Amino acid sequence: MSSLEKRILLKDWGKNNCHTIEVYEEEGGYTALKKVLIDEKDKWTSENIIEEVKISGLRGRGGAGFPTGLKWSFIPKDTDKPKYLICNADEGEPGTFKDRVLLEDLPHGFIEGMIIAGIALGSKQGYIYLRGEFYKPWQRVEEAIKDAYNKGYLGDNILGTKHSFHLTTYRGAGAYICGEETALIESLEGKRGHPRLKPPFPAVEGLYKCPTVVNNVETYAAIPHIIINGGKWYANLGQGSEKSGGTKLFSISGHINKPGVYELPMGLPLIDIIEKVTGGIKGDKKLKAVIPGGSSTPILTAQEAKKAIMDYEGMAEAGTFLGSGAVIVLDETTDMVELAYRVAYFYDHESCGQCTPCREGTRWVKNILKRFKDRIGSADDLDTLCDFSEYMSNGATICPFGDAVKMAVIPIVKKFREEFEARIDKTEKVHEKISIGDR
Repeated sequence: MSSLEKRILLKDWGKNNCHTIEVYEEEGGYTALKKVLIDEKDKWTSENIIEEVKISGLRGRGGAGFPTGLKWSFIPKDTDKPKYLICNADEGEPGTFKDRVLLEDLPHGFIEGMIIAGIALGSKQGYIYLRGEFYKPWQRVEEAIKDAYNKGYLGDNILGTKHSFHLTTYRGAGAYICGEETALIESLEGKRGHPRLKPPFPAVEGLYKCPTVVNNVETYAAIPHIIINGGKWYANLGQGSEKSGGTKLFSISGHINKPGVYELPMGLPLIDIIEKVTGGIKGDKKLKAVIPGGSSTPILTAQEAKKAIMDYEGMAEAGTFLGSGAVIVLDETTDMVELAYRVAYFYDHESCGQCTPCREGTRWVKNILKRFKDRIGSADDLDTLCDFSEYMSNGATICPFGDAVKMAVIPIVKKFREEFEARIDKTEKVHEKISIGDR
């Protein structure tokens, strides 16, 4: 294990039967819940729990990075409607595989976090929305929920108190769009996973038109540690911006010696993560580029990556996003035309089709890039691609999917334009044939 790693959420990962409630309790699991319910019941009011989460600086770990405590504070207190809590376990961003570790090997951590969140928000019902392909993680979560009920951590009158909280799993059908919280809510209600117009926001009108909070698996998993050690302790784990506290799980893959899931303090230099944590570029090849936060985040060149800091503000300075923390490292052999096409193909396949700019736009982006993949692109195609992408972003669609396509593809084209220009075919007859065929 690298000296840069800071295992908080992953502290028990790798221990025998770490997914079981017995091991979780032996290592201090459910202590935070007991602290909230029993040990210091006068201190841990709903408001105090939310305030501690605000102090921690915890931001949504699914990709959006919205402050968690602030999000919780939007839930109305004076309502007769039931309040719902949802865990977004629909991990579908290409390059991302860190939530799967928590679901499969450490399920009780985020379950405890959900129970505490339920107490803070006055919610009695939670749902865990899992990606359809996550069969083994679903089995592990189901087992963990059953054991938590048997131990009295879930159900009515938890541990003999007035608080009640129930938890149910729901398996999606593997649609990437259901990672967007309102599309997830639509799917959970049994409808097609189409994003909703906002406002109203889920905090006011979410699941079944009731106040709802949706957080990511990793976000909930951090809650017990914040309760045990305090918000300031968690915030101070970060080494970068004051607005980016705590640790982050990174899914690191690509042309590196040691791909995997790593828990690191926020604010480390990206180049240190590549060289000191993952063992550097495989085969001693040169670094060419890095996708820093999943396929939808703008790519960084090698020079940009060497200056980049891995927290929300540092990524913004670099012109990209931290996203889900899916770092994809690319060496000098990477074909950028092929990369752009594969990314575009994914987004074309996953568009829900609700908005015309996205439904039609993703197909055209893919088709134009296929011309370069097949070495029959024209000089005008590159400019057309960049201009065209503007019409499917910047608020043109209900959700940010259209923006994601632009952010994923256009920086590749602009930063590595020479590789696309090298694929331009000089035969006008071929250009004319392709142009007519695409109309």
